Amino acid sequence: MEQPRRPRVLFLCIENSARSQLAEGLLRQISRGAVEAYSAGTQPGTVHPLTIELLGEAGQGLRVKHLDTFQGQPFDYVVTVCDRASETCPSFPGAARQAHWSIPDPAAAEPEAQRRAFTRTFTELSLRIRSLLIFIARDQRAVAEEVA
Repeated sequence: MEQPRRPRVLFLCIENSARSQLAEGLLRQISRGAVEAYSAGTQPGTVHPLTIELLGEAGQGLRVKHLDTFQGQPFDYVVTVCDRASETCPSFPGAARQAHWSIPDPAAAEPEAQRRAFTRTFTELSLRIRSLLIFIARDQRAVAEEVA
């Protein structure tokens, strides 16, 4: 029996330094690899050190990617995680679902408040990703029922 294709999720923000990277790493961790997770930015910068620190092992090897890297690739879900990206990112015609999560940029917090801001962002993304995984499982069941 053929293994079903793993769902593909792309997280987008402007710099691809914190929120989208955290979402990518968290989705990989929480789904235990059952979902392919990617992230990109419209104006990529560098991965923030607190992003790597919070993700621990899952943060190793993260690198910023420009949105153009993924143009033309099929994604089941595309999620913008910042308001500016939501306004400027192109649509992905192949995406089954597109969503926007308005999450404040933790890197924009004052230096003495950044760790708390990153921790809040990490927690919020963890909760949202767990909910996203429920939707993904539901969608996969619906497709399996259609095929059966």
